[in-house]
Amino acid sequence: MTVTDNKTGSGVAPVEMITCSIDDITITVPKGTLIIRAAEQIGIEIPRFCDHPMLHPVANCRMCLIEIEGMPKPQPACAGVLTDGMVVKTQVTSEEADTAQRGVMEFLLINHPLDCPVCDKGGECPLQNQAMSHGSGISRFEGVKRTFPKPIPVSAQILLDRERCVSCARCTRFADQIAGDPFIELFERGAQQQVAISDDTPFDSYFSGNTVQICPVGALTSADYRFKSRPFDLVSTPTACEHCASGCALRTDYRRDVVQRRLAWEDPEVNEDWNCDKGRFAFPYLEADRIKTPMIREDGELRGASWPEALGLVADKLNAARGRAAVLTGGRLTREDAYTYAKFTRVALGSDDIDFRARPSSDEEAQLLASMVAGAGLGVTYADIERAPIVLLAGLEPEEESPMIFLRLRKGALAGTTTVAAIAPWASPGFAKASGVVLAAAPGGEGQVLEALRTKSAGLSEAATGVANALSQPGAVILIGERLAAAPGAISAALALAAESGASLAWVPRRAGERGAADAGALAGLLPGGRPLNDAVARREIAEAWNISDDELPTEQGLSYPGIVEAINAHDDTIEPAEGEDAPEARIGALIVGGVEINDVPDISAFRAALAKVDFVVSLETRMSEVAQSADVVLPVAVDTERAGSYVDWEGRERPFPKVVRDSFAMTDSRVLAAVANEMDHTIGAGESGEIRREFNALAGWSGERAAAPNMTPPVSPTPAAGQALLATWRLLLDLGVLQEGEPHLAGTRRPAVARMSVGTAASIGAADDA
Repeated sequence: MTVTDNKTGSGVAPVEMITCSIDDITITVPKGTLIIRAAEQIGIEIPRFCDHPMLHPVANCRMCLIEIEGMPKPQPACAGVLTDGMVVKTQVTSEEADTAQRGVMEFLLINHPLDCPVCDKGGECPLQNQAMSHGSGISRFEGVKRTFPKPIPVSAQILLDRERCVSCARCTRFADQIAGDPFIELFERGAQQQVAISDDTPFDSYFSGNTVQICPVGALTSADYRFKSRPFDLVSTPTACEHCASGCALRTDYRRDVVQRRLAWEDPEVNEDWNCDKGRFAFPYLEADRIKTPMIREDGELRGASWPEALGLVADKLNAARGRAAVLTGGRLTREDAYTYAKFTRVALGSDDIDFRARPSSDEEAQLLASMVAGAGLGVTYADIERAPIVLLAGLEPEEESPMIFLRLRKGALAGTTTVAAIAPWASPGFAKASGVVLAAAPGGEGQVLEALRTKSAGLSEAATGVANALSQPGAVILIGERLAAAPGAISAALALAAESGASLAWVPRRAGERGAADAGALAGLLPGGRPLNDAVARREIAEAWNISDDELPTEQGLSYPGIVEAINAHDDTIEPAEGEDAPEARIGALIVGGVEINDVPDISAFRAALAKVDFVVSLETRMSEVAQSADVVLPVAVDTERAGSYVDWEGRERPFPKVVRDSFAMTDSRVLAAVANEMDHTIGAGESGEIRREFNALAGWSGERAAAPNMTPPVSPTPAAGQALLATWRLLLDLGVLQEGEPHLAGTRRPAVARMSVGTAASIGAADDA
């Protein structure tokens, strides 16, 4: 049997098959298959605690003992490898295996507390289930069970009840093998063995919540969920994470329309069995301090208003500013809502001034999105980066900006299949945990390094030369982050390197809604599905889908975020018009803002000035923010649990999710915009997510000519002035974003922001440690 690589078509090593017997059932499996996995394939469930399919076998708990013909005593099925002709008997057909398993269960229960009614694991506990199926109804133990002080805070999020631990080592193996954060370990021996941490080293990990989920007993519990609910009181719904572009599948558990917890949902193609702590714990914002009614500004203050009053005012003002209104959407919208903003901007506002990138951006990045990303579908995948011979990162720190990419890179590196290289100013902890090669670059100087790799210039170090050569191997991947937009010419250099080396290239945004917003056309000059605004065929298709004529669509490319803010601030409204003449109208007369936070934008002072200066501001928000406080009208909208929709992860993979909370006062952004458009005498649909998805899917297959790819070479070198320093920084995973508000436990493991500089630079500008 030969396995073929679907991407390259090349053959890989043939898989040797063996035949064996399990409980008198003959089975043929690949050589090297574990006994416990083969049994699962034929529907035989062998009890286990330490076994987990994503972790290395250790045979700690001994619960999976089975009989193997020819061996003198029972063997652990989780660590035993099948050989050709092997005869295995599980507890189903072997009295010896059944007796061994019952004996192990009896030993495990000797010291285990009988606190199931108050234990958070009660009702979904593998120990409970297997004690019923493989244990005795009567205990022969008459001594005193061991006890420990409880709970022990392993970290700000994780609490430990040591007497419940069965020493399965799932948590320690996860921390060491998967996350690369080996801060918890099994201490002591025998009956005193216990999970513990060093006194001065907490379990400071972005992935600590996974240890709670994979713990087979109630030893590790969540500080947030502890004593909060019972599993049989919860309704579970599969959802998608809204915090970054990794696209993790989640399970959201709620009771009485209030979310109680989130768990990782198994998705082998994306997040496997894991998620990060931000996706798991950062959900209190869903209910906290919600805006429940529209507000309008009167005498300088916001007051509550009815929907008809607010919609009427918004419609009148936007009709007066038709052709001069701009839209900023931010990165936390679903693809459906982003599509409605794009449609609303072109149809109701008669404008092309729209941008979803409320962050440092560039025209070069916009060209990349229009030419290669928007509407392109699935490109580079998680599987590609896990098996790639080399992955080069530029403008991207995966552990902070896309945690699932980090886990896949680390997995590939530990397996020996992937070399991780990063163009960065210093070796961050994440790069170190992925055993990465760091190619040094000054902040903003990534483009020069990319160009040097392309040309294989004489000055390259040995490590850089190796990276340049490796990029020519089949399956090589280049991942560029959104931060590369801040380095002029760097994106063009990355594209040129990919084209010349043959490596695949993918763009990785930080926010969950950005890839979907690009697909939806929430960007100046870009219509849905990657269609250029100035393409006649593209315009005709969009006009037909939107039931308007071609000439009703804007004809000229509008302004992106920097241009919108600059145009507002550049307008001089103090000039007195000549007698008999009207004052010149501002280029931007109204601003619609959907989910943009003041801390998102690159120049906060310029954005604040624009909010204060523009004639009319509408904010569609879930809770009061600085932007909402500056608005003339605030329209409340739904959060993720109150709407159905989808995100698109960095791969281009759709991540749909249903509405979770049924009893909600809030409308989605799409429904609010549809109501505004209706008041303006324009029709953009009813704003229903299923209708929007069907309309968008009909437009998703654009195969016409695309916008030109960026070509801004050579890259521009950053040149700080005398007495200045270039700071290397990126957004930390746990930051001060509003989607983390109300979650105190996450704040406890937030990493401090650190500015790093060389000794020479520090001396030249008079900087000192901790200054």
